Amino acid sequence: MDLQGLLDEAAKRHGVPGAAVAVGAGGDLFEAATGVVNRDTGVETTPDAVFQIGSVTKVWTASLVMQLVAEGVVELDAPVRGYLPEFGVVDRAATESVTVRQLLTHTGGFEGDLFEDTGRGDDALAKLLAFMHTHATPVHPPGAMHSYANSGFCVLGALVAKLRGSTWESVMRERLVEPLGVTHLTLYPEEGLWFRAAVGHLGEERHVARADLPRSNAPAGSTPAAAPRELVRFGRMFLADGVAADGTRVLPAGTFATMLEPQVTVPALGERYVARWGLGFELFDHDGVVVAGHDGGTIGQSACWRIVPGRDVVVAVSANGPDATPLIDDVLAAVLADTAGIRLPERLRPPTEPVPFDPSPYVGSFEGPLARYEVAAADGGLDITTIPRGLAAEVGEKPKTARCVALGDDCFVAVEKEEGVHLVAKFVEGGRYLYGGGRAIPRV
Repeated sequence: MDLQGLLDEAAKRHGVPGAAVAVGAGGDLFEAATGVVNRDTGVETTPDAVFQIGSVTKVWTASLVMQLVAEGVVELDAPVRGYLPEFGVVDRAATESVTVRQLLTHTGGFEGDLFEDTGRGDDALAKLLAFMHTHATPVHPPGAMHSYANSGFCVLGALVAKLRGSTWESVMRERLVEPLGVTHLTLYPEEGLWFRAAVGHLGEERHVARADLPRSNAPAGSTPAAAPRELVRFGRMFLADGVAADGTRVLPAGTFATMLEPQVTVPALGERYVARWGLGFELFDHDGVVVAGHDGGTIGQSACWRIVPGRDVVVAVSANGPDATPLIDDVLAAVLADTAGIRLPERLRPPTEPVPFDPSPYVGSFEGPLARYEVAAADGGLDITTIPRGLAAEVGEKPKTARCVALGDDCFVAVEKEEGVHLVAKFVEGGRYLYGGGRAIPRV
């Protein structure tokens, strides 16, 4: 496979400024890079360029938690508050009952997108925990359903920091980064000065003005950046049952298998999308093969990381443009076919013939910290208007309306593409929640 030609062509086709890919197949490492890390400076993208990895960070944080579990310091089904008395949410009963396992599987039940900027100090996580007492409102009862929660992983990061007597960043370096032999990875924005660091690009803008997200959300993925080869290194450690390339044991034997055990099934959107959640891992069923990994997104940057456990393959793709998703789809499909013999399923698209439906269960308002969604009946479908709130409004996102058509089974797909793909929305529990982007947005 011509990996360089594949990446070059995908970047050109989708107008992505820069991208890099690393593939670990067996004992071999293949890399390619294309374009620029910053359109303003014209600095070339190279395989060792660092891109923000976003929520791929969550598997690193989950691994730190699993180290504590293996040591007998933490029990997965014990309440978080027993280890972290500072933890608390608006629902007092949930405060006492939410478990470590529920946070690892995004079933904690409280609001998950609390991107409060609590400063750059070592007390950033502690200040976020205090903020959560009055702002982490209930979404659903703990353990009742899946709803993606960045704030839950911030709590896990605080738990790790407290039990190790340090900061989350220091524990990351001591317990994962250094034992793995990782070199091209940053945990603070200023560390990018030592590397060829990518910046995000949005729409017609040349670059985004704000590249540094709050440190309070670092354990969930706000700040780390890495070269794709380092994500391959991380994935190979899992394939080696917890052992780094130099023989250093990073995770106890059997930990990867435990993390891959399905914990919760997410609302069905088809074979292309996440099917279940493990302990920190997204689990996919692609072409009859279980594929593990995680996706990540920050402002104008995207990352995709996949492990195929039965076929000794790890893939990491990063890009810095608004249409990064279709580029990643193109590259991932070709790489999985060539290295693992897997056909990557298609994403959902509008049907050729409209599916009849009754709009009444879906019409209404739904609200989360990042947006309010107004759902109205439209000719042959639904109009879903997104009104940005919180961080989304702060970074300049504007209200927009998407015409969506029914696919059946309470699922709708946008007629027009946004950032290169047709967005999908599903209504669950009889229209009580609008489920999109992995989040259950409650009706208001």
